[in-house]
Amino acid sequence: MSTTNTPGRDQNQDRRLGIILATCCLSLFVVGIDATIVNIALPSIQRSFHASVGGLQWTIDSYTVVIASLLMLSGSLADRLGRRRVFQTGLALFTLGSLLCSLAPGLGWLVAFRILQAVGGSMLNPVALSIIANTFTEPARRARAMGVWASVVGISFAVGPVLGGVLVGTVGWRAIFWVNVPVGLAAIWLTQRFVPESRAPRPRRLDPVAQILIVVLLAGVTAGTIEGPARGWTSPLIIGCYAAAVVAGIGVARTESRRREPLVDPRFFASAPFSGAALTAFAAFAALAGFLFLNTLYLQSARGYSAITAGLLILPMAATNVVTARLSGRLVAAGRPRVALLIAGVAIAAGAGVLMTVTTATPIAELVVAYVVFGVGFGFVNPPISNTAVAGMPAAQSGVAASIASTCRQVGATLGVAVTGLLIAGHQGAGFTAASHRGWAVVCGCGLVVIGVGYGSTTAWARRTAQRTHDLLIAEPEGGVTVHDRDPAVAT
Repeated sequence: MSTTNTPGRDQNQDRRLGIILATCCLSLFVVGIDATIVNIALPSIQRSFHASVGGLQWTIDSYTVVIASLLMLSGSLADRLGRRRVFQTGLALFTLGSLLCSLAPGLGWLVAFRILQAVGGSMLNPVALSIIANTFTEPARRARAMGVWASVVGISFAVGPVLGGVLVGTVGWRAIFWVNVPVGLAAIWLTQRFVPESRAPRPRRLDPVAQILIVVLLAGVTAGTIEGPARGWTSPLIIGCYAAAVVAGIGVARTESRRREPLVDPRFFASAPFSGAALTAFAAFAALAGFLFLNTLYLQSARGYSAITAGLLILPMAATNVVTARLSGRLVAAGRPRVALLIAGVAIAAGAGVLMTVTTATPIAELVVAYVVFGVGFGFVNPPISNTAVAGMPAAQSGVAASIASTCRQVGATLGVAVTGLLIAGHQGAGFTAASHRGWAVVCGCGLVVIGVGYGSTTAWARRTAQRTHDLLIAEPEGGVTVHDRDPAVAT
């Protein structure tokens, strides 16, 4: 006679799944909030360490370069060594890095500790999403879990500016890193207590050569762009940075085309929707990073607003992003990604276009309207990126395709700060505001790129290239480059 209490067991299972989802979302929250909260603190960091614009650029880009370089490696390590183990390691490094950032005695130390923080951060979101995909095995539950996951992105983005402004304005910039410590420690304990360990049945081979080359490529371009104004564009160091980046880029293309299981399969880019998603991700996040970097310095340094006021002024943009992301998701689900991408591109370009005319006397109402329009654009752009990146890809390839799109987001953010910072380097006060117009023109150009690529990557021709790429990849023999057991989860 059976005495199994099915309802009780179901309730316990639901509770456990809820805790696992909440734990994974905690990692997304702290990483997401870090993107905006640090930007709000930049003027205070500048005053504290007497930093140049280049120093502020490194504060942001040291983090994003490392994240971009290690995202795909972290996913492979998690498949091989265990997702829970790598996730906990990432939480520990991110928490330790945050604590050390709050104690940094100088700008150089802050940049070094940001790098440590980024190494941990690269192990969080992709691995957490893989944990969700493996834990929520029922399609309906997985879909709901992914919906919660996606909503946390918007929440963290909205909370970041306000929380950062309050902390910087009342306690000081070091407090923005303190908030990560208790959250990180709680997530480590919850992971150990509730998250099951999992591995891929046949993890992909590691590709250390390509990994090193990608680091050199991204670091070379970023260092050359940030340090160029101060050291001179013809200095041996700057020429060497760009030369190393070119050699590394050629090396990646050559080595990856010959490997059976490359870190980045060049054949993916034969699909116009995939290439379009990668380029759109790059342009959209370059626009966002440029917006946050320029606007924070404009509001606090040029206009003289407090960190709290600056955070509140940015809030309408962040809140609009949360709302429009849901509308965009509905358009994508209805098979209309082109509409979402065109709205995104037009709004990003229009918002930045208004900001190209700002002065130190521009009315607040005009600024808020521009922020809201920009928020509409960025809210609409994210759902079609993830969808288009995996459109037409074999199921076994969707995780890798989404990881590449996620890497393009981080690369775009890195260069967005590097390029806009280059254009305002050496300018202060009214001179900064005038120089920022060129930076806003770059952000506007990114919106135009989204329009063009969004249209071109959703045509009938583009769909045919995706089908050809699908057929090419699916025809690989067992053990070939495209047959593997990575989870088809979307990395954010």
